[in-house]
Amino acid sequence: MKVLVTGGAGFIGSHVVDALLDGGAEVRVVDSLEPSVHGAGAAEGAGLALDPRADLIVGDLADVAVARRAVDGIDAVCHQAAKVGLGVDFGDVTGYVAGNDLATAVLLRALWRNGFRGRLVLASSMVVYGEGLGRCPVHGVVRPAERRDADLAAGRWEPGCPVGAGSAGHCREFLSWTGVDESAPTDPRNVYAGTKLHQEHLCSLWGRSAGATVVALRYHNVYGPRMPRDTPYAGVASIFRSALAAGRPALVFEDGGQTRDFVHVRDVARANIAALTADVPSGAYNVASGTPHTVLDMAVALTDAFGPDAPRPQVRGGWRPGDVRHVVASPGRAAEVLGFVADVGFEEGMAEFAHAPQRAAAG
Repeated sequence: MKVLVTGGAGFIGSHVVDALLDGGAEVRVVDSLEPSVHGAGAAEGAGLALDPRADLIVGDLADVAVARRAVDGIDAVCHQAAKVGLGVDFGDVTGYVAGNDLATAVLLRALWRNGFRGRLVLASSMVVYGEGLGRCPVHGVVRPAERRDADLAAGRWEPGCPVGAGSAGHCREFLSWTGVDESAPTDPRNVYAGTKLHQEHLCSLWGRSAGATVVALRYHNVYGPRMPRDTPYAGVASIFRSALAAGRPALVFEDGGQTRDFVHVRDVARANIAALTADVPSGAYNVASGTPHTVLDMAVALTDAFGPDAPRPQVRGGWRPGDVRHVVASPGRAAEVLGFVADVGFEEGMAEFAHAPQRAAAG
């Protein structure tokens, strides 16, 4: 099998490439080697973590000629290329739309024109759920109301129950989290989330037209070796790891009680292999460890792994615009249909990550 891995020189993509090559597949990679992601010397091979057995095309997937060359003669596609993270502010919107929506559209058009009917696996994200689902002590499981700046400024971090919102007698209870399965309504709360959901829609529409299987893997908070360092677009684990490596404490927003599911990158690579090879229907699948932790839990575990002299995490209050309080996955469908269950435990993974190499600083 010859597999195209877009973004295959990146954090998750390079681990997927390793797993494919070790399983005997031929691998073609297309990656822009963007300096803000890979570092200034990546185009010359400096700091690149890509296995040399892979055939590398350096170029922007949104370039029609690059996309045509990339899809020629392939049997399956693993689409990892994307601009990730919350970004700095809404001014990043054009970069996210170009890197995620436009590049995906160009890829799909190239597949369509080639008559490709093979499997396409898309790297999606848990951010498409927004705040996910919450549990009200009065009304049970509900979709959380959007958090208001006035509440956040007052340190009221938990989202409220939306029942009766707008009326004088609306419910004022705060919600606890509950697991989100793939049938939950999508509700993107930032630009990145909007583009990931649009990628899902575009790929699904292509799959229907082409008669092909499309599997969207909704990653939860992925961490592990080769995460980029010193960039605002990285995940929170990478931001904390970069701070600790520089001798600074992990700075935790809100009160640290934000709940996430931290899943190791090697497990995510295994989920991609399952999605590429298992006889499964089109659809979305959560890729998660199944064992949620708070952001403060993660900061403490990472700091502990650095050793007794590491500066302790600091809970700073404040919040990141567009961030959500809790989003925790139900991993049941991936286990039942894909046969995927995460192997790497939280403490084990964080202990490794504390000393694992990160990718070069942003250019």
